[in-house]
Formats: sequence, C-alpha cells, structure tokens
Amino acid sequence: MSVHIHAEEGSIAETVLLPGDPMRAKYIAENFFENAVCYNRVRGELGYTGEYKGHRISVQSTGMGMPSATIYTTELICDYGVNKLIRIGSIGGYQDEIKLRDIIVAQATCTDSNMNKIIFNDEISYAPVADFELLKTVDEKGKSLNIPVKIGNVLTTDTFYVWRHDKREQLVKHNVLGVEMEAAAIYTVAARYKKKALAMFTVSDHLVREEKLSPEERELSFNDMVKVALETAIA
Repeated sequence: MSVHIHAEEGSIAETVLLPGDPMRAKYIAENFFENAVCYNRVRGELGYTGEYKGHRISVQSTGMGMPSATIYTTELICDYGVNKLIRIGSIGGYQDEIKLRDIIVAQATCTDSNMNKIIFNDEISYAPVADFELLKTVDEKGKSLNIPVKIGNVLTTDTFYVWRHDKREQLVKHNVLGVEMEAAAIYTVAARYKKKALAMFTVSDHLVREEKLSPEERELSFNDMVKVALETAIA
C-alpha cells in the first residue's frame, strides 16, 4: 500500500484512466467496466479495476491540480507498476475553431506552475509531451469511432478563477487550444519513469466566448471521450 492509495498488491491494472473527479471514476466503473471492484477509498479518491472488452483496466481519481496529480501518478507507477496512464478531464477552450463538446488531446503542455522550475533549478524550460504511440492511437481510434479529436498544445495552470487577460491573449495568439490543471504534471512524472502518458479533455467551457455546457450536456459529451480513451487504452 502507498500513502494515498490503499490497494492490495496486484489489484491495479497496468493501464489506468485518470479522471479528477471521484464520482466520474465511479461512473466509468459502473457504466463501462465489467466485474468492477473498488480498490481505494482513501481521502475519497476512488479507484476501481474491471474489464473492458476482455482487457483488465483501472480508473483512479486524482483530485484537482498538478500537486495532487503528481502524487497519484507517482504512486501508481512506483508502488503499483502502472505503465500506461490516460488523463480524462475537462478543459476550457481558447481558439475560435474550438467548440463546446469537442475533444482535445494534449500533444504538449505549457504551464504557469513552478513545479518543473523547481525540478530543473529554473535553468531549463522543460517541455512535457505525450507518448507518441498513444497520441497516434487516439487519433486513429477517434476517427474509427467517428468521434474526431483535436490535437495540439494546452496550458496547465495553477489558477482556476484568476485570469490575466494579457496572458490569455498571448496563449490564443500562439495557438494554445485550451486550459486545464493536470497534464503537465502527469507528463513530467511519466517521462521521469519512462512510462506512457496521454491527456485528453472534453471542452466544457469556451473562455473567450463565455460559453459553457449544462450538467446534462457534460455527461453525454464526456461519454464520447471515455469511449475513445478506453479504445486507445486497449489497442
């Protein structure tokens, strides 16, 4: 058992989906898995292992933000032997062509967090990137399911409510697709331990046009993202 995940040895699959919300982890286990078993309830961050199309897979909630995502990603890799991690979450859109309910996949991430500055002693602007094979597969699976994905750069931020409009304008100008709060951490930890990671998101809000999905619309559109993520996970 690790500090934040009290799972027995062997109870977590080598491939794990990573939603932030524990209720989303529960929803995925109940609606997409067969023979799902809850292996973790510590701090309310739920984890389940089950089967999807005959493949053993787990889903573990991580909470919000880079510090929390770092904790769960590190423990899953170091204490439970996880090799493939797919982040599934929500994102606020930036670009004109981005619509509500679109699925964005982070090819790379920029960040305003100091976490990687601390790791690299503020001497290198480290670029967290997705695993290429997972990136290629998610594009193929999206097309085969007729659920297109948009691939590009995203911002991982430490601030949810505080927005500097001048900073956002520069991100839009430099073709950053949207903003979220975990991907840079997950990509960095996966790279450190030479594991595969991918982050994908459903556009729940458009921050420039000030649009947002209703709770009902979020649930339906998130289902599409989960389908693409699961098909990518088992490929």
